[in-house]
Amino acid sequence: MIDRTLAIFVAGFCLAGSALADEAPPLDDAGGRYSFSKVADGFLRLDTQTGDVSLCSQRTVGWACQAAPDDRAVLENEITRLRAENGALKKEILAHGLALPSGAVPGPPGARDNDTSLRLPSNAEVSRMVAFVNRVWHRLVEVIARAQKQVLNKS
Repeated sequence: MIDRTLAIFVAGFCLAGSALADEAPPLDDAGGRYSFSKVADGFLRLDTQTGDVSLCSQRTVGWACQAAPDDRAVLENEITRLRAENGALKKEILAHGLALPSGAVPGPPGARDNDTSLRLPSNAEVSRMVAFVNRVWHRLVEVIARAQKQVLNKS
């Protein structure tokens, strides 16, 4: 009878141990580099050095961690797009001679850093560039003419 009770106790202990092992997070071998949080499918692993997040779960061969998709770049692009759209709307309101709503500033701080608008050259800059290209063209024609004369004189 005692053998049977002992066998049931040992079997119960083994079952409880395997159930507890399923709840235990994977081992942290990097000395505190990773932080784990329990989720329904396993554990979320946060790499405290890089900020990468992975979902770790029990597999047939042990624990496996799969990188969680990083939507930060998508969010940053959307923020940039919305800032540009907001700035364009503010410029349009001001161009129509209307006042901005209370609390709104004409441009967000640092708007010049992310300004993606195209700055066209002024008429004076275009004229200077045309004059420069004209001088370069004439010099090139002169060089070609001199080269032709030298070739004709040698023959």
